[in-house]
Amino acid sequence: MALPRRQFLHLVGMAAALPAVSRIAWAQTYPTRPIHWIVSFTAGGPNDTVARIIGQYLSERLGQQFVIENKVGAGGNIGMAAVLSSPPDGYTIGFVAPNNAINATLYDKLPFDFVRDSAPVAGTMLLTNVMVVHPDVPAKTVAEFIAYAKANPGKINMASGGSGTSVHLSGELFKAMTGINMQHVPYRGTGAAMQDLLSNRVQVMFDNLPGSVGHIKTGALRALGVTAGKRAAAIPDVPTIGETVPGYEAVVWYGIVAPKGTPAEIVDTLNAAVNAVLADPTLKARLAELGGEPMPMTPAQFGNLIADEIEKWAKVVKFSGAKPD
Repeated sequence: MALPRRQFLHLVGMAAALPAVSRIAWAQTYPTRPIHWIVSFTAGGPNDTVARIIGQYLSERLGQQFVIENKVGAGGNIGMAAVLSSPPDGYTIGFVAPNNAINATLYDKLPFDFVRDSAPVAGTMLLTNVMVVHPDVPAKTVAEFIAYAKANPGKINMASGGSGTSVHLSGELFKAMTGINMQHVPYRGTGAAMQDLLSNRVQVMFDNLPGSVGHIKTGALRALGVTAGKRAAAIPDVPTIGETVPGYEAVVWYGIVAPKGTPAEIVDTLNAAVNAVLADPTLKARLAELGGEPMPMTPAQFGNLIADEIEKWAKVVKFSGAKPD
C-alpha cells in the first residue's frame, strides 16, 4: 500500500537531513559486494576444499559471493600477509589453520605479527591429521612403520604441503617422539605432495584427513593412525597414533580472521553467519564425511585458541629444530 504523499515527503526530508555517513549506513547493510576469502594453499587441497564448502553456505546466508582466492607460498605466510595488509572493511578475510600458529615461532622475521595484526572472527572446523603411506610401504601399523624406519634410516621421504604446516610439524613431532629419521620433502601445497605420495615418489604424509579420506577408502593409500587424541568417525577402524606412541597428539583446527581494525559490527555479522551455517544439518554431515566436526566459537574464544596453539607449537618447533625451507 502506497504511503500518503505527506508522510512520504516527511520521510524523504528526514533522510536528506541525515549526515552523509548516516545516510549511507541507513541505505546499505554489510555485505554489499563479494567477500574475498584468501586460502594460503593450493586449490584442491584440504584447506581449499573446506573453505569452498563453507563459503558456498556463507554466500547463501549473507547474499553475497564468497570468492576463494589461493595465495600460496612460504608456509602460508604469503597469503596471510595479503589478508593482514588489506583494508579492514570486511571484504577480505583469511583462512586460518595451525600453520599460522606454528609460523609465529618457525620464522625469525615476518612482515606481520599474526596476533597483533589480525582480528579473530570465527572457528569453523575441528579435525585430525592422518598418517598415510603408499601401499608399497611394508608397514600396516604404526609400530611396524617405526620398526621399518629404524631399519632403513634416511630412506623414507615424508611429504608435506610446506614447512611450518600442521602436516609438517605433525611429522616432526612423530620423529622426535619415536627417534626415527625421515627426510622432509616440502611441496607448494598438499595437492602436489599427494600426487607424489600416490605415485610412491614419497612414502608417508601426515595429511589433513579431508585430503586423504577418499584415497584411504579406495585403497590408494593406507592409513596407519590419526594424530588426534580420539579416533575419527570417518575412519573409525584407524587407531590413534597415541595408542602406540603414548602422549602423541596433534589436532587440526580451521577458522577465519580479518585485518586488525575491522569494525566489531562486521566481525559480529560474520561470526553469527559462520555459527549459523555450522549448525546446518546438511553442512554438518558434509564435514563429517571429510572427517571433521563444526567448531562454532565467539571471536574471543577463537582468539584464545590461537594464543594457546602458538604457545604449544613453539615448544614443538624448538624441540624438533624445524626450520623453514
